[in-house]
Amino acid sequence: MGNAQMLCLSADMEEDLNKRPVAIVLGAAVWPDGRPSPTLRRRALYAAKLYQAGEVGTIIGSGGLGQYPPSEAEVIARLCREAGVPAPAILQEDQASTTEENLRFSKAMMAANGFETAVIVTDRYHAPRAKLVARRLGIRARASCPAMAGTAWHRVIKSWLREIPACLWYLLRGKGQG
Repeated sequence: MGNAQMLCLSADMEEDLNKRPVAIVLGAAVWPDGRPSPTLRRRALYAAKLYQAGEVGTIIGSGGLGQYPPSEAEVIARLCREAGVPAPAILQEDQASTTEENLRFSKAMMAANGFETAVIVTDRYHAPRAKLVARRLGIRARASCPAMAGTAWHRVIKSWLREIPACLWYLLRGKGQG
């Protein structure tokens, strides 16, 4: 195959990747030694599976520096690379500290890179609020959630109970409005 054919094939592949949805992995805690919390690990590895299955063409790891370094985005990127996602297919949004910021800042990255649709990777209890914010920001998105296998039932219940007032707060305060 000649160089011109390779360039055309490469351009076609790049265009195809931009037509596929981008995964936006919403951050979660990084532990004191820089290890991901189980939630962050679960989300990042799930996004890597979506990439490997061809369901997304790029992954945006979204999350800034929390209580402990490195940023959530950096940990997401590392986990995805370790799971076999090539580095050029991973973008890092490392400033966000809320769900609204995750999606607002990721939307700007989507626009800058020509992505039209997104798959929000978060946990099932968090997905309704994340989709609400995405819709208000004008992001065409759906959520895809990893299984919470191995998570203690009391943690799952606590997460759902925490999310109810958070979702109401976002609804009442108009969070995520462009």
